Amino acid sequence: MVIKKRNDIMRSLSMVTQLGISMLAPLILCVCVGLWLDDTFGWSSTAVLVVLGIMAGARNTWLLASEVGMPHRKNRRHKNEDKDQ
Repeated sequence: MVIKKRNDIMRSLSMVTQLGISMLAPLILCVCVGLWLDDTFGWSSTAVLVVLGIMAGARNTWLLASEVGMPHRKNRRHKNEDKDQ
């Protein structure tokens, strides 16, 4: 009982960490590229790349959360395909 509870806590902690990293990584990379472009070429594209980074991070977290939160969807789809054949 205690081991199962500990595993659930570790799984939840790893999920939160993974969600945070998958949200922040594209944002940080896009900001760095935007600042580099601004310093090197004088383009003021940092704001556009920040929005792009936010959108990419949101997509990553949505895909990860939907995959972990609803694993039964894939099984249901495969069962329906097997019934059709």
